[in-house]
This record gives sequence, C-alpha cells and structure tokens, in this order.
Amino acid sequence: GHVQLPAPQNVTLLSKDFDMFLTWAPGEGSPPNVTYTVRYESQERMGKWIKVPHCKNIHTTSCNLTCVLSNLFVKVRARVKAVSGRYQSPWVESQFKEYHLDVELAPPVLKVNVKENAIHVNASFPLASCVESFPWMYDLNLWEAGSEDKKQYEGIFRKNTVTIDTTALRGNYCLSARSSFQSIDFKHSKFSQPVCVLLNTKG
Repeated sequence: GHVQLPAPQNVTLLSKDFDMFLTWAPGEGSPPNVTYTVRYESQERMGKWIKVPHCKNIHTTSCNLTCVLSNLFVKVRARVKAVSGRYQSPWVESQFKEYHLDVELAPPVLKVNVKENAIHVNASFPLASCVESFPWMYDLNLWEAGSEDKKQYEGIFRKNTVTIDTTALRGNYCLSARSSFQSIDFKHSKFSQPVCVLLNTKG
C-alpha cells in the first residue's frame, strides 16, 4: 500500500513584525529527515496554487511569504506538505489572511541625536523591501523621566526626522515611539523601550 507521512500540524498564516509567515509543527511521528514544501493561493485566482521557490524542501517549520505575495491587498492562504524520500504527507491549508488588513506592526527603533539646543529623532522600521512604499507612520512621545506628562508628536511619516527644541528643557528626558498604519482603521504597534538623554545639565 501507499505509505503517507504524518501531515504538518497547527498550520497557521500569521503576521508578525511587518511580515507574513506560514508556520506549522511537524506531524506526530515524523521521521527526523523530513522536509517541507509550501505553496500559496490568492483569492484573485482560486484553485491556482503558486510555488514559493525559497520554501521548497526546507527543514525549518516556517516560511516568510511577505514579498512572494503578488497582491498585498487580496486575501491569500498557504499550504504545506512534508516530504521524506519518496514519501509525502497530504497538503494542509491555512486560513485566509490579507497583508494590508492583517499586518502586525513592530515598534520602530529610535536613533536620537542630541545637539546643543535640539534633539533630532529618527525612527527605523525593520521592513521587507516590497512593503517599503506603504504609508508607514510613527507617533513619538517625549517626557521628563519620572513624570506622567507626555508631549506627543503624531502621524510622522516614517522617513521624516523630528526636531525638538530643547532650549527650555533641563534634566533627564525620555523618548518612545510606536509604528502606525492606516488600513480600514488605524493600527498601532506597542511603544518602543524608552531612550533617555540628559539635556542642558552643566558639568
């Protein structure tokens, strides 16, 4: 008879840190040398499963689909099968997701440059090249360490620098930012870990 490999389990299409991934777990009782192959299908062309060249015969249990997707504004699903020698498992499919609607954001990384009477702040985002052109924004908070009173700078375009006049500020000030993105509603990441700087303290 035809021997089948155990099918991959927990096959999930998920978004994390600006990327879209297919993840899965090995089927129970899988041989150690098993590899996996992934394909995806878009709602634009149902029934046509598209190969993912970098996720063919891989040993890992995830596949980054972000820049493979032909249209980031259309729902897609993916499927995976296990292969070992001449044996293979059945395909197992994920649920449908759409990058544009379902993308999960990561906090940006802040670069803070302290000048004599100003701070220049840049936010960098760990983005895949194919989503660089999306209208990513960020919100920035500035506050005196120990204070709850935060000055907010909202809706700054990703590549723009924020210049803050620090002439009147003295002491330890902290900055934190979150990524934001407008799809059907506004999405936000968590705020980044604060970066704190000493301002205008003599000595």
